[in-house]
Amino acid sequence: MYRPSALLLYSLVSTAIFNCIYAEEVKIEVLYKPENCPVKSKRGDALNAHYDGYLAKDGSKVYCSRTDNEGHPKWFILGVGQVIKGLDIGMTGMCEGEKRKLMIPPSLGYGVIGKENIPPNSTLIFEIELYGVRRGPRSVESFKLIDLDGDSKLSRDELKIYLQEEFKKDTRKQDPSYKDRVLADILRKNDHDGDGYISTREYNVFQHDEL
Repeated sequence: MYRPSALLLYSLVSTAIFNCIYAEEVKIEVLYKPENCPVKSKRGDALNAHYDGYLAKDGSKVYCSRTDNEGHPKWFILGVGQVIKGLDIGMTGMCEGEKRKLMIPPSLGYGVIGKENIPPNSTLIFEIELYGVRRGPRSVESFKLIDLDGDSKLSRDELKIYLQEEFKKDTRKQDPSYKDRVLADILRKNDHDGDGYISTREYNVFQHDEL
């Protein structure tokens, strides 16, 4: 299972644009909403949720997080393309403990191509249960965690120190060159002006990286 800190790293390595203007809409039915809702999900938040997916035409199940990933709820970042656009839209504004049913049109799902057991042009139904909402990996707090000298930009050395601490948490044996490749990839994808630093503006720019 991903930890929120690991999601911070993943967010730096893999980023995407979230465009919320579409010709078709996601239909949302709230099945359960807790009375106490201090935090609602928003773009960039790390969410922990279970969800089951079905084909609308015949109700056949196409995905179940309870049987995938060893049955653990899935961690992902909302609004950056780690899930289909319909889920990004339909899970925005949710409370911890809330349950929703979403009807997602093909244009916000797998479109005219489809995927594995999902035929082309399929309308999908998803039943969602949200367990956790955490401050997003691209928050100001996350930036300050890496920005050790407080100059509002992330240097190669600061990123390297952060990566070293994260990799210490992974007990698996790794190729010594792996850390350098990850660092180079982070700078390549986030240092848009090529000055060798990631500014606060660049840190919050989501590039298109279709998943």
